Amino acid sequence: MPAESATPSKGATTVAPEGKRSIATWLADNGALVGLALVCLVMFIATPAFLTVPNLLNVGVQAAVVAVLAFGMTFVIITAGIDLSVGSVAALSAICAGWVVATAGLPGPVALLAAPLAGLVAGLVSGVAVAYGKLPAFIATLAMLSIARGLALVVSGGRPIDMPDAVAALGGDLFGVPVPILVLLVAWAVTAFVLNRTVFGRSLYAIGGNEEAARLAGLPVKRTLTAVYALSGLFAGIAGTVLAGRLASAQPQAAAGYELDAIAAVVIGGASLAGGYGKATGTLIGALILAVIRNGLNLLNVTAFWQQVVIGLVIAAAVGVDVLRSRR
Repeated sequence: MPAESATPSKGATTVAPEGKRSIATWLADNGALVGLALVCLVMFIATPAFLTVPNLLNVGVQAAVVAVLAFGMTFVIITAGIDLSVGSVAALSAICAGWVVATAGLPGPVALLAAPLAGLVAGLVSGVAVAYGKLPAFIATLAMLSIARGLALVVSGGRPIDMPDAVAALGGDLFGVPVPILVLLVAWAVTAFVLNRTVFGRSLYAIGGNEEAARLAGLPVKRTLTAVYALSGLFAGIAGTVLAGRLASAQPQAAAGYELDAIAAVVIGGASLAGGYGKATGTLIGALILAVIRNGLNLLNVTAFWQQVVIGLVIAAAVGVDVLRSRR
């Protein structure tokens, strides 16, 4: 009897740590989702108007531009890089979309192609500077931040440019759903597919984990890094088009500071600034967390100044979690 009773006790001692580890692993993998649920709960308790369909659609629209920028940023951060230019590139792309119609006289639908193309070119320049010019990503993209913003001011003359109907339609609805939300969902699906289902996507994790080992394994590191920044620019161009559609005009000073929100969304979503880890769904959740916080604080009539303080604390907490996870 003693021997029989001892067996279950041993089993119990081995099962408990397994359960604890599985819970810890689940929380580590889904911490952003838990955070989003908690933030939504707090906002609902603070203001019941938060969990209404019109307001939730408004949250999605507010998150759309930052989320699309953040999806492009996800590719970069997975490779242990950074892109500080996405806000300025988004503004330049929108200005280019307006310019091809207002000045060049091209048809409105061409503007829908001009903006992403402008972003792609800007990102390609940054990628070449990082991959082949050996410039630190921080410096190369900081330079592009200034160049793109300056070009946006030069091309527009410092004045807003009205958007053609083809672009302004991006600020409307389709079958009752705001178009920015549809663009967000398509961008999320494309990002998830590239990261999870393509050789290119898997190579990004290898480069971010150990660039030298990836090179020795035969991966085209320079070409891949160039493509990563080009993708970031492309997504910035799309985000700039959506923002211009919402405003019905291209503003040369638009999207200022959005690069910080994009980086924050990626980090809050669980990506590591050290590279090698990141998920499209995590980035989406990170962007939604930022949008929910801002929307809830607006409903509570909190001033924009205090909103910046709260967002800064959230970013600091997310980076702190990333540091602790890296040490573990």
